[in-house]
Amino acid sequence: MRYALIFLFLGLVGSLNASTDTTLVQREKVLAQMLEELRSADNDYDRDEKNQLFKEYLFETLKNKNAFTYSFTKLKSVGFIDSPDGELRIVNWNVEQENESQKYYCFLMHHDTRSKEIEISELIDNSENLPLRPDGILEANNWYGALYYQIIPIEKGAKKLYTLLGWDGNTSMSTIKLIDVLYFSGKNPKLGSPLFKTPDGTFKRMFYEHSKKTVMSLKYEKQYDRIIFDHLSPETPSLKGYYSFYVPDFSYDAFVLEGSKWVLKEDVIGVNKGTSTKTEVYVKNEKSGKIERKEIKNKWENPEDAKAPGGGSSHVAITPEKDPKNVKAQEEKTSKQKGKKDKRDPNQLSTTMGTQKRKKNKN
Repeated sequence: MRYALIFLFLGLVGSLNASTDTTLVQREKVLAQMLEELRSADNDYDRDEKNQLFKEYLFETLKNKNAFTYSFTKLKSVGFIDSPDGELRIVNWNVEQENESQKYYCFLMHHDTRSKEIEISELIDNSENLPLRPDGILEANNWYGALYYQIIPIEKGAKKLYTLLGWDGNTSMSTIKLIDVLYFSGKNPKLGSPLFKTPDGTFKRMFYEHSKKTVMSLKYEKQYDRIIFDHLSPETPSLKGYYSFYVPDFSYDAFVLEGSKWVLKEDVIGVNKGTSTKTEVYVKNEKSGKIERKEIKNKWENPEDAKAPGGGSSHVAITPEKDPKNVKAQEEKTSKQKGKKDKRDPNQLSTTMGTQKRKKNKN
């Protein structure tokens, strides 16, 4: 019985290995150990040295034909971001320096439709020699450096472009969220394309710098085909232009995809994605007087929409001075005051204040 169990176990292992690339499994273990040593390094020199070894070993690992779809779950602090179309994988990580600045590293794994092969490119961080917010088209060896977390494929004629959402730790006082565009010219990756249309012009990429002490939301909402994000404002008007003091002001803007352009829409409404298309509420039955359970759509309805269930109507915020009750009370008060006679002697009123003059005491 004991030997039967052993053979059964070995049979299961063999079955798992048949569907798993054992070479990648072993290399991932080595990479995980190298990454742990990198993260625990004591100084910048040691970090750079260990990172170089990690990068070289990772590059060799990515050449494996199954690496394009392998999960690499053991590499916790390395991002493996896949495009929805299955044509692009971004392998991305950062190394924080002693002065709290960041160095970024990135491999692009792109499925070449002509050669039917996975082409691997490296983006090289050259941010020290670039403007803080570069506005041109950048080559792979002249990258500004960032961590990407979302890929949005779009079509522009016969060309496929990838809109990228990213994060940059920037300085000890501020953080940057950014939107960029990646595309391939042959096998060569390029960054930046004039797709972002705003009232101030059309830009190749967008940067949003804000205070380190806050968090800015920047995400793609597929159901609305838009990139929605927090609008940033200075903490006080006197700090305008000092982006280390910019924070979300509880309003939202969005880039909405129109054709092949991202068009800026300001002051949009942010809607939380519902967990279900329907929800249940309890209402009173007007005929029986009983409380009943009713199923309704779990969807926000625009009150100004003419097609809304309740009909369309213009929405106006009611402030205290516009409340109908307060308006009526004020009108009644004004009417009563108009009906009263002013018993004051006009000759005794002050010409400047309109108040009753004091009589002088007779000597």
